[in-house]
Amino acid sequence: MLNIPTLEQLADDLESGRTSARRIVDGCLERIADASGEGERAFIHLDTEAAIEAAEAMDRLREIKAAPSRYAGIPVSIKDLFDIRGQVTRAGSRALEDSAPAEADAPVVARLRRAGFVVIGRTNMTEFAYSGIGINPHYGTPKSVWHRDIGHVPGGSSSGAAVSVADRMAHGALGTDTGGSCRIPAAYNGIAGFKPTQRRVPLDGGVPLSFTLDSFGPLARTAACCAVLDAVLAGEPIVPLRPRPIKGMRLAVPTTIALDELDDEVARTFERALETLSRQGALIERIAVPEFLDVGVMNTKGGFAAAESYAWHRYLIASHGDVYDPRVSGRILRGEAISAADYIDLLAARKSLIARAAARLAPYDALVMPTTANTPPVIADLADDKVFARENLRSLRNCTLINMIDGCAISLPCHREGEVPVGLMLASSGGADRRILELAAGMEEAIRV
Repeated sequence: MLNIPTLEQLADDLESGRTSARRIVDGCLERIADASGEGERAFIHLDTEAAIEAAEAMDRLREIKAAPSRYAGIPVSIKDLFDIRGQVTRAGSRALEDSAPAEADAPVVARLRRAGFVVIGRTNMTEFAYSGIGINPHYGTPKSVWHRDIGHVPGGSSSGAAVSVADRMAHGALGTDTGGSCRIPAAYNGIAGFKPTQRRVPLDGGVPLSFTLDSFGPLARTAACCAVLDAVLAGEPIVPLRPRPIKGMRLAVPTTIALDELDDEVARTFERALETLSRQGALIERIAVPEFLDVGVMNTKGGFAAAESYAWHRYLIASHGDVYDPRVSGRILRGEAISAADYIDLLAARKSLIARAAARLAPYDALVMPTTANTPPVIADLADDKVFARENLRSLRNCTLINMIDGCAISLPCHREGEVPVGLMLASSGGADRRILELAAGMEEAIRV
């Protein structure tokens, strides 16, 4: 699908001796250091020496047939939201710079290391993960792969994560997804991004945005790559992904909210993908999902993200609020006005929403919709706060629907080479992770033809 190596191809090359972990890591480091590229903005911190030492260690282990997995030695990037032992976790902010270094790796980081993946560095992100756009005024904004001479946003909040994979500065990335933060940057950069069912992956060791909605997931090049990383993050065995045949797939296109006010390129590319799937035997039904109407009502005062982020940030804002991005602190401070009664109402409303949505989606293998309503906006245009607010909501809208129903989802690129990046999202209720990945693997090449 992409003229860049998948995790399976890299693993095969390592096993056959066609390459080494050290050569793969050196290649990534060269691309990060390229002054004409996005490495300086995609990464906040590089683990150069540690990455080289880890790669050489994996090569030695492979020589004696003791590599911890067939993927040992492949470099991955880590979003700046996660604890890495001995490093300060800044969450894309200046407000945490004087924090003590982490005493231990976050569980998800530790699991990647145990599988032999090499941590190459910490990637840039929206400050405290609070937007779907990916702009960071503190560490710079890495550009999307689309028309870099103009400068389009990378998507957020896992901005550097997506760019690191798209530009081969890493061969997989650890991100987070509260309202689309794995899927949006994946869509804007022509790669895959997976949001797992929240309960499958431990949230310890990551700076929270919303305790209720946060999920930790991978960004990678294909559904199979995402499946490998997802299994590692969830502490599950890595089992080869079996693509499902397109013929007989039962897919529902939600006509409620998800198709509203799409950019022309998004609408055209999405409909073309649906036509391809239909021609190849997928059973596609357009359905109303009235449960999605509840989401906007629940988020009127800022929702879970505002309430729960304010609880975490209120003391830090009091002492370091002057160094926050005002666009971030303003959204966090909305949580101050949410009462305990409001929050309890939110919890009850979401419980009902999850149950009703699960019943609605039960007859189908997956929902299918555009990942975002928009294509990557031009960075310069977003200096206007009104434009920023509008495009941020359009980037988040469809993805947020799935977090609110406690679902799982993947974004796949569905544009043709040379076209603006557009993501197609497959989603379902919580617990259907493997099915979503199998469906994605079955269709990902077809939808780009």
